[in-house]
Amino acid sequence: MQQLNLFELEPVHLGPLPPSSSGGKFTFIDLFAGIGGFRIALERLGGRCLGYSEIDAEAIAVYQKNFITPVGSSERNLGDVQKIGKLPQSVDIIVGGVPCQPWSIAGKIKGFEDNRGKLWFDVIRIIELNQPKAFIFENVKGLMEPRHRKSLDAIVTELSQLGYNVRFKVLNSYDFGLPQDRDRIFIVGIQNTIKNHSEFRFPEPLGEKPRLSDCIEGVERRAIQKQKFPPERLFGDRIPASRGRFQKIDELNDFFLFSDVRDGHTTIHSWDLIETTPREQEICLTLLRNRRKKKYGPKDGNPLSCEHLQGLIPDLEIDELETLVEKKILRQVQSEKYEFVNSKISAGINGVAKIILPHADAIGTLTATGMRDYIATCSLECQDPNCYKQEFIEKIYKPRKFKPISARDYARLQGFPDDFVMARREAIARKQFGNAVSVPVVYYLVRSLLEVLSEVGIFPSFLVRETV
Repeated sequence: MQQLNLFELEPVHLGPLPPSSSGGKFTFIDLFAGIGGFRIALERLGGRCLGYSEIDAEAIAVYQKNFITPVGSSERNLGDVQKIGKLPQSVDIIVGGVPCQPWSIAGKIKGFEDNRGKLWFDVIRIIELNQPKAFIFENVKGLMEPRHRKSLDAIVTELSQLGYNVRFKVLNSYDFGLPQDRDRIFIVGIQNTIKNHSEFRFPEPLGEKPRLSDCIEGVERRAIQKQKFPPERLFGDRIPASRGRFQKIDELNDFFLFSDVRDGHTTIHSWDLIETTPREQEICLTLLRNRRKKKYGPKDGNPLSCEHLQGLIPDLEIDELETLVEKKILRQVQSEKYEFVNSKISAGINGVAKIILPHADAIGTLTATGMRDYIATCSLECQDPNCYKQEFIEKIYKPRKFKPISARDYARLQGFPDDFVMARREAIARKQFGNAVSVPVVYYLVRSLLEVLSEVGIFPSFLVRETV
């Protein structure tokens, strides 16, 4: 007989939710449970939940529909983490996605000054009182930024002083089979009394190459062979110093940004969509390229007066600006200055901020606040930088061959199984999935943790298969 370790097998493909049962091989507590992203992964690995903590009524309703069966189960909601004390029985692992808004650029970045940031003190208190064998906590990558590093160091120090070997690392959902560029920090602690606690290693990327069309319903599933170009051809003299992980400086973007206040080879401006003359386009581009210069004002985008613009375009007539106002591309603001009607990046143009082609490697991070991002329902063959944007407008934008990202799309992009029962209202469901943890990331992280915890006899027996 030869024992075969599951850690050496093929990547997991999450199917239907496992039934909740009392026969788990290890126990866990689910703090800040949300709709249960952590729980799906831990139950799939043989864990039994002793209790969950959540205060949002809509999240609780979804959580209970999916996990608390039968109705009347003895498992209870532990309620507000600020009121949780000593648990009635010992627990092997405590997990949770601690509220991230205090450390996120999507929030006000107040850190410990935000009451939600102070919930870390309750997390530390719960760990001290209950002494689980291990814990895993998730938060936004922003917790590692220089302005928050003292807070992160304080959290790690406090947890370490409770008798734990504490480590942290940023993991990206794309590396674990999801076409979503989502960075999250995971803080893992293992009791120092466990003999091989120092052998814990964060999981390595799976090496899979997912595409957006793998998760999105109703779109064409086809790969596009991208051509390489000299960066100068795509960016001119404004070659970016660095770009995102999925944006190459020598390839055409696989998304189109709708914005009058940014520029790029796949940026769609309102003057691309409205009939305008080359002269009018020149005026718009001049405002675009100069509005962020400090000599015109302190803001990150300032209105310019007619005099300012005449200094940049000497033969400019005020009637030309008024024509652009009539076309609703420009508007006049205080002190007879001009700015774009579409002056906020997040608002996009006509309600569209971005359209992503289905053959893209990944979408940006899903958020709880929602996005004005859409998915094209077909790919774009064109690889000619000179006509790429116009072909997109003619073949995808004008015929409306794009769709919003549905709540079910959100679920799949976060790794939730298709039989997961979500909130009835689309907006609520999208918010909940945007707040959730990516299930496969937790699965592989917990699987690595269980290799270490096998030392104390809680390694799930089903993770080892016997073969002849």
